[in-house]
Amino acid sequence: MLRVGKIVAAHGLKGQVVFTHQLAHNNWLSANDFLFLELNKNSYIPFLVTEARATQSGEFIVALEEVNTVEEARGLIGKAVFVQENKLPAAADDSPLLWIGFTIVDRKHGSLGTIADVLETGHQWLARIDWQGREVLIPLIEPLITDLNLKNRFIRMDLPDGLLDI
Repeated sequence: MLRVGKIVAAHGLKGQVVFTHQLAHNNWLSANDFLFLELNKNSYIPFLVTEARATQSGEFIVALEEVNTVEEARGLIGKAVFVQENKLPAAADDSPLLWIGFTIVDRKHGSLGTIADVLETGHQWLARIDWQGREVLIPLIEPLITDLNLKNRFIRMDLPDGLLDI
């Protein structure tokens, strides 16, 4: 599964939702596609898209089958949205969204843990991991990445001193 965005708002009175995504284009989603919502941790529940309308770059208004009221739509706000990797093959090759679940291995500290989430902040991606009982954000920038292994799902990094102490 490839995380593409999240539900940010309810729209209208018939259960539509506003869905933001982090992809470069808005022509990949249409009626009869499936979006998978993470209603509970690691549960990807399929929802059939009955209507999808791009409103601006990075945003759709979406009607989902079996979501018919504004109350049901509000219950989905904040939920992460995933698609199957074959739906977006170009994004699956190089998007940090694909790296959720990868293990980060630092040159000095060894295995740091699994990427729980990735966040886009301006022009930079950050990996969120749990390390030694606390949340740590690690920049996913080219100078720090020494090896990216998609097949074995790990990222080797050379992190600067003190980054894990922040």
